[in-house]
Amino acid sequence: MSAIYLRMLSMIKEPKVIKVTCTSSFLMKLMQFVRLASISGLLLLMFCFYCLRSRGSTRDGTGVHDSIVNQLLTKIDGVLLGWNLLDEALLRPGRLEVQVEISLPDENGRLQILQIHTSKMKEVKKVFLRRVLLKENSRFVKLYDLENPISLLPARTKNYSGAELEGVVKSAVSYALNRQLSMDDLTKPVDEENIKVTMDDFLNAMQEVIPAFGASTDDLERCRLNGIVECGSRHDHIYQRTMLLAEQVKVSRGSPLVTCLLEGPSGSGKTAMAATVGIQSDFPYVKIISAEQMIGLGEPTKCARIVKVFEDAYKSPLSIIILDDIERLLEYVALGPRFSNLISQTLLLLLKRTPPKGKKMLVIGTTSEVNFLDSVGIRDAFSVTYHVPTLKTEDAKKVLQQLNVFSSGDIDAAAEALNDMPLKKLYMVVEMAAQGEHGGAAEAIYSGKQKINISHFYDCLQDVVRY
Repeated sequence: MSAIYLRMLSMIKEPKVIKVTCTSSFLMKLMQFVRLASISGLLLLMFCFYCLRSRGSTRDGTGVHDSIVNQLLTKIDGVLLGWNLLDEALLRPGRLEVQVEISLPDENGRLQILQIHTSKMKEVKKVFLRRVLLKENSRFVKLYDLENPISLLPARTKNYSGAELEGVVKSAVSYALNRQLSMDDLTKPVDEENIKVTMDDFLNAMQEVIPAFGASTDDLERCRLNGIVECGSRHDHIYQRTMLLAEQVKVSRGSPLVTCLLEGPSGSGKTAMAATVGIQSDFPYVKIISAEQMIGLGEPTKCARIVKVFEDAYKSPLSIIILDDIERLLEYVALGPRFSNLISQTLLLLLKRTPPKGKKMLVIGTTSEVNFLDSVGIRDAFSVTYHVPTLKTEDAKKVLQQLNVFSSGDIDAAAEALNDMPLKKLYMVVEMAAQGEHGGAAEAIYSGKQKINISHFYDCLQDVVRY
């Protein structure tokens, strides 16, 4: 908690305020108010106020937090940030009446923040690089020649907060400083005049400083380890339709919430397709919710985590949430059937909840048990449903041609054997066959020096096919 007034600055942090006994905390708080009240033209700003927890939320038996909240009720007037974390008694009329939520900065705001944090660098000419080669969507684009390279950063720092932008600047400075350090001779003096912060330093810093409300790129890439290959017209149609939904969310004025369900057999590529949409859509906030992130957690904790992801998404102007394997999130078991009604009701409410004004969201769900979702009413909560099919012979042939692991004479026979095969299982069979009959052949096959033996491929196929 800090107090700022005219010519004096007084700082009191919450751990110093909350003492073991009520008496000491009362005394410190009262002394603060008495001292400040004696100064005219007082402006009191309270930060980290959420540290004073709601009444009844602590179990230490001392009642310190409850007493401080009650005491402050007679003193408070001003502006508060983070009102949703406070006891409701502090927010009643006549106490904290003006409630202002500070959202994430827009592109212009991010530019101003970066200019503030780099102003000293510019004065000493530490920011240097007018010719910048940017990389967008894995393609190199035009060479920029600008007077102010900082103007390129706001578009690439979507959903960065002010503190995170400050972290980017500090990280970029550290990269520039490291270039002047000699690991062979640490006693060598640093030439401060040659320390230049380049655009590459900022780009490396953005890879290091990940925004809390940004896209979970690493999690999304993990969902498509084999990349994206052409799987035929049916898969391409579903992908294009889902990308159109993302575009609809961006430009629509009457549909702030769009939901899409991808259903199909296990291993058909639903999660990989949803992750690709999340990456290619260029939304600033993309998160994936899966059961593997909540192993061992109870139902209330799982619900709280799911709600938190949605609440964080409401702070971003554009967001995508991927609900992966919804039946696993619901703890579905076919015997019974058994599932979590608490999580089911939570998802139903969130899928129908309209985002706040000015916020737009796309929710993509994946499932291999569409009949179960239909029976509990979750399927109807999605705007559209697309069936992601298994691979037919012509689809499997396209995939094998791109992998280039079969000879031209064997590729048709291999594709015929893979008819009605899920994409994930196709990759498994090919990887097993690429090891060779005695092992050690994978490197030569993937480099194109050898091809998979069709007889060994049939043997591997028999190992994974169910009868």
